[in-house]
Amino acid sequence: MRSLMTKVKRLKGMPLHKAVRKIAGKAAQETKFVYRNYRIRYAPIQLNPLLFHGFRSSSRFLFDPQDQGQINAFLKEAQLDQSIIEDAERICSHRFNLLGSGETQLGRSLPWHEDFKTNFRWEPKFYKYIKIVDLENAADVKVPWELSRCQHFFTLGKAYWLTGDEKYAREFQAQVDDWLQHNPVEMSVNWACTMDVAIRAVNWISAVYFFRESPSLEAAFWDRFHTSLYLHGQFIMNNLENTGEHTGNHYLSNLAGLIGLGLYFGDFKIDAKTSDGNDPAAWLAYGLQEMEREMFVQVNEDGSNYEASTSYHRLVAELFLVSTIWCERNGISFSEAYMERLEKMHVFMMQMMKPDGLTPIIGDADDGRYLIVSNYGSWVRNDFRHLLAVAGEFFDRDDFRAACVVASEDALWLAGKFVDASLAQEPVNALGSVAYPDGGYYVLRNSRAYCLIRCGELSFHGQGAHSHNDQLSFELQIDGVDLIVDPGSYVYSADYRMRNQFRSTAMHSTVQAGGFEQNEFEEKNLFKMREETFALCEKFSQDQFIGSHKGFVHKCGVIHKREVILRECELEINDWFMNEGIGSVKSTEMYASFILGPIVAATQDNQCIAFHYRGARAECWIEDVASVQIQDSWLSSQYGVCTSSQYIRAKSNTMRLRTFIRWV
Repeated sequence: MRSLMTKVKRLKGMPLHKAVRKIAGKAAQETKFVYRNYRIRYAPIQLNPLLFHGFRSSSRFLFDPQDQGQINAFLKEAQLDQSIIEDAERICSHRFNLLGSGETQLGRSLPWHEDFKTNFRWEPKFYKYIKIVDLENAADVKVPWELSRCQHFFTLGKAYWLTGDEKYAREFQAQVDDWLQHNPVEMSVNWACTMDVAIRAVNWISAVYFFRESPSLEAAFWDRFHTSLYLHGQFIMNNLENTGEHTGNHYLSNLAGLIGLGLYFGDFKIDAKTSDGNDPAAWLAYGLQEMEREMFVQVNEDGSNYEASTSYHRLVAELFLVSTIWCERNGISFSEAYMERLEKMHVFMMQMMKPDGLTPIIGDADDGRYLIVSNYGSWVRNDFRHLLAVAGEFFDRDDFRAACVVASEDALWLAGKFVDASLAQEPVNALGSVAYPDGGYYVLRNSRAYCLIRCGELSFHGQGAHSHNDQLSFELQIDGVDLIVDPGSYVYSADYRMRNQFRSTAMHSTVQAGGFEQNEFEEKNLFKMREETFALCEKFSQDQFIGSHKGFVHKCGVIHKREVILRECELEINDWFMNEGIGSVKSTEMYASFILGPIVAATQDNQCIAFHYRGARAECWIEDVASVQIQDSWLSSQYGVCTSSQYIRAKSNTMRLRTFIRWV
């Protein structure tokens, strides 16, 4: 009842008829949860495993077990076999590095309900009654969710194929059985997020194709396994994450899970009285219909993702691409327009890539993946080339192949083949400057420099769920070295203060008026930032960008405008505040921040800042300033990891700043 009253308070200001309808809906939902909880406590959700006795999927998976010999030969020739076996040994020893934990021994029984980083444990009870987030403690629910995605099963399977050692099959069974024992349907924290249920289901399916012929795994195990998989499908269908203001990567993962489960179970169907009202045919039909629709909801016309995050773009592209390939394997096609936009998503990733092959982490990043088919323990969070490798084979594009010479294993597992990238025609460095106005990304390039500027709509068309206050901020890489970077995200609910610091204006390489944020956000509302900036690109060419935003208009009466000019060995940045004419200008103090890359050390000589890196040097000159300081800051290269860095903070009492960064 308390939760219902809390929700009622949030309806203040809503039209009466809408408020009444919403209250009635919430009350009905609360009643349903009470009944559901009572029912499950006394009659747990289950199916008779004998219903699945002897079941084998007749559908085609992403890779074919008949290719085991060919795949093993490739892995050994590429000298990947030893690292795969080492990763699998760590998994068998229950040593995991999840979300910044560092390699940790998790004990004999895996802590499926625990954030082992803080030793906080969520009690096993009805999933709707579990408080998954408490901002007053440091526990992060993403930790047990990440472990329970079981994305490590793929690596166990690869080691089993390479060695034939039954210990990997036995470990797979032991973990599945342990998970089933501790996570009855709807009765643990690992049912609290449908996205994770869907990702887990598909990773379980992937393991089948490695272990199905293992003599160590008896029929009774596979019956239990398939019973749970089927219940995963029913749960997803009954708990879709499409009830908010906008759909996003969560809902898309639901659809990917339904498609995967629908393909896997095919025409298999159990008695309607015990199937909770849905079956695999319904999962597949719904998943296909909605995935086609979501392509044009979540992906902008220029191929960028509307969550305004490069990392979530990668995740969404993976969900679309893997599902599309899986469907094609089974004779199911999407529309031509869908395929064109999917290809554009990968063109976007190629063109956002820096010369060193990595991608700026703009907006939120939580290291989310769908299937981790290579480098389970060591994949690089801002390296998106594994997807370009798969897309290169799927779309038969040499430019994608040329961009991803290090990711051949992913192409083999997911696309079924790998063409030597040396046959490709165009290197990535041949790419020129490019604009993505729908997504709000602008890249200036020359033979030595890469500069990305952020200028566009907040995520979810202005809701700002995964956005940061980064309008008109930029990244700068020179000769493969990051001079100026985006700081990353660090964590979400585990530390709301650090969450807010990392998404603040001062933590980005842009300009701040007084102490104001570009877009205001509530301290404890971690996934909302309503649009105030309405950023606009006013001019873009091969070597120049001009843009502005209105985030300070109603706070101190000014518009921030920035010009960026890229020359052979120089980046010129001109910032100025323009009086909007809405009342008086309340503050003319201008603070410019420049977040330095992880290997850059800065020294100061009056108004000149020297950047030192790998024996080279660049200089930064800032004109019209009252003061310039080098201060300590933070960077986060992956979720849960925070390292020290430096940033430059310049203050001007005028309405203008002029900055030159020069290199030799």
